[in-house]
Amino acid sequence: MTSAYLAPVQGWYAEHARDLPWRNPAATPWSVLVSEVMLQQTPVSRVLPAHAAWLARWPEPAALAAATPADAVRQWDRLGYPRRAVRLHASSELIASHHGGEVPASVDDLRQLPGIGSYTAAAVASFAFGRRHAVLDVNVRRVLARLVTGQALPRPAQSAAEVALAESLLPADGREAARWSVGVMELGALVCTAKRPACSSCPLSSQCAWLRLGRPAAPPGRPAPGYQGSDRQCRGALLAVLRSAQGPVPADVLTPTWADSGQRARSLAALIADGLVTRCADGSLALPGDAG
Repeated sequence: MTSAYLAPVQGWYAEHARDLPWRNPAATPWSVLVSEVMLQQTPVSRVLPAHAAWLARWPEPAALAAATPADAVRQWDRLGYPRRAVRLHASSELIASHHGGEVPASVDDLRQLPGIGSYTAAAVASFAFGRRHAVLDVNVRRVLARLVTGQALPRPAQSAAEVALAESLLPADGREAARWSVGVMELGALVCTAKRPACSSCPLSSQCAWLRLGRPAAPPGRPAPGYQGSDRQCRGALLAVLRSAQGPVPADVLTPTWADSGQRARSLAALIADGLVTRCADGSLALPGDAG
């Protein structure tokens, strides 16, 4: 089955793939790791400038490890989900202290890094080191759901059957498996999209079970929560104040930032629990590493 899918995907990818810096043959494993962390729940268009700026400032893990978590949060700026910056900093410290400053190649070692889950570990091992692992992001899951099982969208939670299917389609050679995975990922990002798939442009359309079934619709899902007025927006507003400061600030500096005092207190508590804000002995607040 793999061979029937492999050549069309690789041919399409060679012609249509986006020129992304972390896909460059000269990209370092650190570049790949940073990109995978940044790309979590964040579109490529926003990651591109952030990735370039991050690598320009910290071209290797040891350089980031020598900085503070506050430096990482400030550099992260408004990329979203800033806990990723703190975890990436913690990962750089572990890489520097336990792996000789080099990003580890094995999935097991990668999984030991803070904030690195099964998907990111498999992606880095595959794309940076040519290891044979199934790389199942949302795009790959959607392509395989349509291509093989005829479902419009994969189930919300990844299943063991999905992983087994993805692994069964991998070429035996690790480098070739990595090219297959990134090709399917790109196909899902550019052609087999969630809302407006361009089936007439798909190299696998003649083999697609979903097309054969007449493109059945997916069951209705839950609407995504809004951002305006959310705790997430409140946390971002509080964090923006601390990013602009050059050290601890009195707690009441945050009061004008958000009108709802209960939501403000709840959001601040979440930032502290996530390790993004530190409460100093005198009650002032700071980014981690800014408190002295």
